[in-house]
Amino acid sequence: MFSLDLFGFRANWSPFYLASLIIILAIYYLLVFKYYPRFKDSERGTLKQSLFFTTGIILLYGVKGSPLDLLGHITFYAHMIQMATLYLVIPPLLIFGLPNWIWRGIINKPIIKPLFSLMTKPLIALVLFNGIFSFYHIPLIFDVIKTDMWLHAGYTTLLFVLAIVMWWPLLNVLPEQQSLSGLKKVGYIFADGILLTPACALIIFADTPIYATFSDPNAWAQALALCVPASTLSMLNLSGPEMFSSLSLLEDQRLGGVVMKIIQEIVYGVVLAYAFFNWYNSEQEKEKEELALYRQQHPQPTE
Repeated sequence: MFSLDLFGFRANWSPFYLASLIIILAIYYLLVFKYYPRFKDSERGTLKQSLFFTTGIILLYGVKGSPLDLLGHITFYAHMIQMATLYLVIPPLLIFGLPNWIWRGIINKPIIKPLFSLMTKPLIALVLFNGIFSFYHIPLIFDVIKTDMWLHAGYTTLLFVLAIVMWWPLLNVLPEQQSLSGLKKVGYIFADGILLTPACALIIFADTPIYATFSDPNAWAQALALCVPASTLSMLNLSGPEMFSSLSLLEDQRLGGVVMKIIQEIVYGVVLAYAFFNWYNSEQEKEKEELALYRQQHPQPTE
């Protein structure tokens, strides 16, 4: 079994990507803790928001800048860990991490506002994300995107934006953006899980390896070139993913589908609990307000 170290430091740790994320994090902290008074209707960020955003950025580096990104071009299960974390875990953290005034500044821009308003309608948001995600995992489409740098960058960026759009109706806290309330959020989560299932089922129950970029040595080498410098690849004699994994191609593929489904169920379970308890607490508050109003309108006679 070969080690990923043979691809070199740059391929394993993406130093330029790390530098760009550090800059983004520095700008975030300066905006929400120092320069926020310069913006209209702004307020200082909270510790909770900064923890959410920082965790999101750390995970973003973990899945796109660490050796996991390289491993995701070698083994399918690592690729699916990337996908699940990138589209199901990180977007909620960023939604919670950015203060309301920053979100309003982004989504209220003249060009963005009507498009964002349309895309975040619950049914459209569900269909857009799950449709594009499932389309990506059609073998022919997958293999083309995985071997073209610009297509890969463009498609994964689009999926990330659509993941934020998909999570927005459930998790945003802007009063003017609340399109779902109460038990509708629970139904939204169940619908989301159902729509993601066919893509996972295609992968889990296939009888043979279906992706050339993990089973065909030439296509695999092309995909690997997206994250390994050409000068490094030219010095290596690679035959295929089996050099780095003890799993067969079919076992690797099935494990990828199972991992995606497990992470999805965990994340959706957490969000389901969050949505349910938010609904329950709001109902309790509503009952207390109604009871207080009733008592105010019908005071008990004093003896």
